[in-house]
Amino acid sequence: MTLEALPPLRDALAAHGLMAKKAFGQHFLLDLNITRKIARLAELPDGAMVIEVGPGPGGLTRALLEAGARVVAVEKDERFRPLLEDLAAAAPQGALTLVFADALAADEAALAGGGPGHMVSNLPYNVGTALLIKWLTGPWTPASMTLMFQKEVAQRVVAPPDTSAYGRLAVIAQATSHAAMVMEVPARAFTPPPKVDSAVVRLTPRADRPEPARLDALQKLTAAAFGQRRKMLRASLKALGGEALIEAAGLDPQARAETVDVAGFLRLADAWRAQR
Repeated sequence: MTLEALPPLRDALAAHGLMAKKAFGQHFLLDLNITRKIARLAELPDGAMVIEVGPGPGGLTRALLEAGARVVAVEKDERFRPLLEDLAAAAPQGALTLVFADALAADEAALAGGGPGHMVSNLPYNVGTALLIKWLTGPWTPASMTLMFQKEVAQRVVAPPDTSAYGRLAVIAQATSHAAMVMEVPARAFTPPPKVDSAVVRLTPRADRPEPARLDALQKLTAAAFGQRRKMLRASLKALGGEALIEAAGLDPQARAETVDVAGFLRLADAWRAQR
């Protein structure tokens, strides 16, 4: 059997009596026109190594394989083994590797074979943010990430300063990556439809990505600043250095976290490291 000869995803799910599990945050994307568009938006080079988390019945997996990618699919739900094994058998030899494990505990460097790799996933809603932080902060850094989130989460990734969506996630994402929302997907496109719309974000590493110690400091500073986002920095950062730290970074101690841009938080991280 070839990829073209596989039955429609809806038929394959029905044949195996499979439904989405709410506990796993599952919402299936069965429209191959949409999954093929996501694969195109990933802008993958020929023969790219791709890690896909939460393939479920394999809609996006099919599109990635059709695009010529080599895919390692990490799936926590063993119920999908028969569908994904059928897909692996239909794909070119060695093009699809299946790993049944929890992606939060996965070693991406090992999955990628020690080389570069791209992340392309329709992420489970309940772990999407945690996985993104894991991939943004390393130690293994993807060559690119094309990821679908709830639209609200996608907006938080790309938000500019002084907006309601701007927070710790935006600072870490934009300090490490060039991030852009490249596609919106309505709730009705999924089975079962979630209560919210979704969106695809594409992230590529910045050339001036902070080195690990600076990034660790940035995580600590943003956790403190946005943990009490309604307070002035002099209060939210009191335990980390207070006004002296803030002034060393060239910032106003009376400012609030949501008004400080990424460069400002990086200066805070540098000042905190310098005073230790």
